[in-house]
Amino acid sequence: MADGETIESYVPARLDRMPWSRWHWLIIVSLGATWILDGLEVTLAGALGGILTRHETLGLTDTQVGASATCYLAGAVLGALVFGYGTDRFGRKKLFFITVAVYLIGTGLSAFSWNFASYAVFRALTGAGIGGEYAAINSAIDELIPARVRGRVDLMINGSYWIGAALGAAATLVLLDPRRLPIWLGWRCAFGIGAMLGLIVIFFRRWIPESPRWLMIHGRNPEAEQIVGEVERKIASIRGGPRSALAATAPPTRIRTRAHTPWSEIWHAIVHEHRRRSVLGFVLMLTQAFFYNAIFFTYALVLMRFYGVPEQNVGSYLLPFALGNVLGPLLLGHLFDTIGRKKMIAATYGLAGILLALTGLLFHAGLLTAQTQTVAWTIIFFIASAAASSAYLTVSEIFPLEVRALAIAIFFAIGTLAGGVGAPVLFGWIIGTGSITTLFFGYLLAAGLMIFGALVEAWIGVPAERRSLEHVAAPLSSKGL
Repeated sequence: MADGETIESYVPARLDRMPWSRWHWLIIVSLGATWILDGLEVTLAGALGGILTRHETLGLTDTQVGASATCYLAGAVLGALVFGYGTDRFGRKKLFFITVAVYLIGTGLSAFSWNFASYAVFRALTGAGIGGEYAAINSAIDELIPARVRGRVDLMINGSYWIGAALGAAATLVLLDPRRLPIWLGWRCAFGIGAMLGLIVIFFRRWIPESPRWLMIHGRNPEAEQIVGEVERKIASIRGGPRSALAATAPPTRIRTRAHTPWSEIWHAIVHEHRRRSVLGFVLMLTQAFFYNAIFFTYALVLMRFYGVPEQNVGSYLLPFALGNVLGPLLLGHLFDTIGRKKMIAATYGLAGILLALTGLLFHAGLLTAQTQTVAWTIIFFIASAAASSAYLTVSEIFPLEVRALAIAIFFAIGTLAGGVGAPVLFGWIIGTGSITTLFFGYLLAAGLMIFGALVEAWIGVPAERRSLEHVAAPLSSKGL
């Protein structure tokens, strides 16, 4: 099909019309594993930090351990931006194979690091793969999942980060135990877990097609129709009904095909045409990232400094915290499709901020123990996990198809830089002072940012629940038609 040809396609309507099936579960398992891998990597790197300072491992300094985490984050930001653009330009499927391959190579090589320089490079490579995964995977998932359940599916997948965190915490209890494995070997085996999961993910992704919506825009509508038709036939054969029962009733999408989207149009769409939505994405991503990383990356320090928890016991406190983070999106996710995006996003952001402020007051008054502090954080992040996941959901569905992956990448990069770098540095310094009052004000800052995010959502949030992506944000290719 020639570039610039005007077509009408029922592909988006047919995808949204499909009943839930095993094919959709395959998408969740094979594409949604990205968040599990990220949770695993972050937890492993955090748990291995102290081990890698020993002379029988890499003999890193404390500064080098921190620098390696920065390299991972820098790689994630760069990978998101580069692979995000590539995802919009060359297709979802090509990139979600490339990004998981980059991750697989990076985490595999991390196990064979021999000094700080090699470890830093391999961690940056791992981060690049994970960052690229966010853009490629979130855009593909949103374009394949029916509109009526898109919210709960996205939240469930994003919440699976904490399954990876729990796996990482549990694995370190075994692999870093010198009674089971020597120290020089255990930390290397830990990175092997990510490599094995990466191989499994690649195996499952073989059956995931290119996004029919992306094919439609890029002049390959016959291929898109063929993919959708094959899925419809499979669903009809399983359900025992005629394929016609799956036919779309919504009107067709009318677009003008294109080979690529020029940078000038990308800039105009994100900075000018959808300025309010860009502000919304910026605020939601930044506030949740700061909130999360302020607590999570200093979790162990607070337990050890203020509650006297031994270093080797910190992992056991992480498990209930991770459980609350997993259950939040899982149990609250359907409400984002029924009650609606604006109400639920504003409510979860606001409630998470209020609960953190109240917990900060109890902490400042000396009324908490290590156990009750963990219970409080578990309750807070049951709510906050749904809020944070909804930020990723928002930026993945409120921009046009042609710039969706790059928009995800941009706002992921903003959240990573602000929350992944700024918050841990600030709270690490606060905890280092040993001042309960200063830490209390730090908690109030994080709480205030979440409440601000709630107010912004209530003001300019987008009611995207149960709506086709093309209705939430019309494709750039449909202008003037």
